[in-house]
Amino acid sequence: MIVYRIARGKYKNDLSGTGAEINGGRWNNKGTKVLYTASSIALAMTEVAVHVPYGILPRGYFVVSIEIPDVNISFLSANKLNGTTWNSHPPSHKTQKIGDDFISANQDLILKVPSVVAPGDFNFLINPSHVEFSKVKIIEIIPFGFDQRLFKK
Repeated sequence: MIVYRIARGKYKNDLSGTGAEINGGRWNNKGTKVLYTASSIALAMTEVAVHVPYGILPRGYFVVSIEIPDVNISFLSANKLNGTTWNSHPPSHKTQKIGDDFISANQDLILKVPSVVAPGDFNFLINPSHVEFSKVKIIEIIPFGFDQRLFKK
């Protein structure tokens, strides 16, 4: 399976999960390494765009296409999360604990989670500590330009 990230130039080759470890995210607390990826380039773009201040056109980004091996994928559907605040902003501590627990259990390489910014789409969280992580490979890196219409004031 191919998944995608859109990353700044200096991070385009980085699959370590260090960015999420430093900053935390919807599916992890600070201190937990996880690699966030998306099911499509469009979703990866949207996931970046929601973090950019309004009116600023992001520059210097790349689409990173990543091949993940044919492995068991843990899956969290929106239905399973129903009744929780999984899609709140800022992210809920409950979802961060779910991701932290997934990483620390170290049973599966991938956790498929619903996207908040694009309902019906999915993000794939990759565990950089998993024994099969060495099979995760970057297959292509290409420059990516955001459409300026998305960021006009």
